[in-house]
Amino acid sequence: MSIGHVSVSTGGLPVPAMAQEAAQSADAARRQLEQCAGTFAELGARLRQRPPRFVVTCARGSSDHAASYGKYLIETTLGRAVASVGPSVASVYNTPHLDLKDCLFITVSQSGRSPDLLRLTETARAGGALVVGFINNETSPLSGLCDIAFPLCAGPEKSVAATKSYILSGLAFLQLVAHWSEDGALHDAVSRLPSALEEARALDWWPALSRLTDARSLFVLGRGSGLGAALELALKFKETCRMHAEAFSTAEVSHGPLALVGPGFPVLALGQEDGSAEGTRSVVRRMVELGADVRSVLAVPGAERLPSVPGVPNAIAPLCQVQSFYMAVHRLAVARKLDPDAPAHLRKVTETV
Repeated sequence: MSIGHVSVSTGGLPVPAMAQEAAQSADAARRQLEQCAGTFAELGARLRQRPPRFVVTCARGSSDHAASYGKYLIETTLGRAVASVGPSVASVYNTPHLDLKDCLFITVSQSGRSPDLLRLTETARAGGALVVGFINNETSPLSGLCDIAFPLCAGPEKSVAATKSYILSGLAFLQLVAHWSEDGALHDAVSRLPSALEEARALDWWPALSRLTDARSLFVLGRGSGLGAALELALKFKETCRMHAEAFSTAEVSHGPLALVGPGFPVLALGQEDGSAEGTRSVVRRMVELGADVRSVLAVPGAERLPSVPGVPNAIAPLCQVQSFYMAVHRLAVARKLDPDAPAHLRKVTETV
């Protein structure tokens, strides 16, 4: 079925809002580049002039998975340690003072309304941090607490499961690191992302996911910049398909969770051709040897190959893989007789304390 000029595969069924919104990611990415590139350049110059001692991220759910992606970009490109601070430090435990002097504090949110994020952001400002926000709702209370607030430019999302806002949060981190580091390869990755997302959108992951209709649980694997993507896929399996999915680093999965793997156990492995690739292939080979039913982005004998956009920069490969997944997972939910736009027990805006 076609949404505007975008073709979305639904097997003849009505197009869920989740799929419609996911299909808009490339155009939304172009909006963010047009609207925010200048401000990112200014922030990058500021950070080079006064580099932060370290970086702290504050987020929940899909936004936190995007922050995991950003963590690896910052640490591997700029050599600055990144920590995720639990919002409950401020909202539940009422910590009177958090020493964040000369730190960069990045808060990521779709709605910008959750009380715990607001409280920790207030605490970060009082503790001396430079507060930057990546927020989809430009008029939210969270935007008002930031020294610099960047709109994600994802546009409205009606489906409970976030899609394009996750990808746009990842792009915001990519823009930040590219302008801060002045790395030419990352600037190239930024400029190539919208067209790469269009290519990823057209790839068909449904044949690989269709056999999960009766599955009860699975592992989703990733490493480095791909770990956040693995976390995001596992969350979507849970919320849209009511399937128990656990995300692991391909290093961590061998430290205990491997004991669960046996004949027919479903595994979905992401990967990018960077320093983590051979380690990921090694773990996937071990899963295959144990008889697991493995789907893998990286080519491994015995594993079903998941299609991926050829030749994209490693920095954006995880975002492209998530885009391809988004275009198929709604069909798995429907095959399991579920509405992907209305997951059980969940609301679009989750306000936690």
